[in-house]
Amino acid sequence: MSLIHILSSTDRPGSNALKVSEYASNLIAENAECRIFSLMDFPLADVHGGKYGSTPDSVKEFNESFLEADGFLFVIPEYNGGFPGILKVFFDYLPFPKAMEMVPVSTIGEAAGAFGALRPVEQFEQLLKYRKAYVYPERMFIQRVNDSFDPEKGLSSDLLQDLLESQLRNFPDFVDQIAERKKEKAVS
Repeated sequence: MSLIHILSSTDRPGSNALKVSEYASNLIAENAECRIFSLMDFPLADVHGGKYGSTPDSVKEFNESFLEADGFLFVIPEYNGGFPGILKVFFDYLPFPKAMEMVPVSTIGEAAGAFGALRPVEQFEQLLKYRKAYVYPERMFIQRVNDSFDPEKGLSSDLLQDLLESQLRNFPDFVDQIAERKKEKAVS
């Protein structure tokens, strides 16, 4: 059974990203082991002033723990038309290039606005592709999250709920397929 780490991609206390991450973990847990990480726990103070090239131990520990998975789900909120700055800082401190190379990744966007974090997710997926991640093609954009999402029931739209469930139930299979292909390549 695969291990999938979910990242609530903001450091905002009480965030919708964390609520969506918790909801997603329940659906993923039907087909994979999972664990939620929150950027509220990222040791941001330890990288103040730019410690590039000499990553603090606290950041290494956070990143190593996060990276001990077969695949990743990023739950990304929209802040001012983009993703949160803390997500970029976190991403910049991941080991380059190996952290995301040939790793299956899925994304969910959530926003108070009408586009459900479409821009931030696509911006972040550009970074994932640059780092050679395998981006899962099913994505979810939760628009008007405060009105359309319930932390216990999911989305109020049956159609969107079906799409979300499809993404979260099928992503573990994608992770398993990537792992199988990696094994096959290692043997040949």
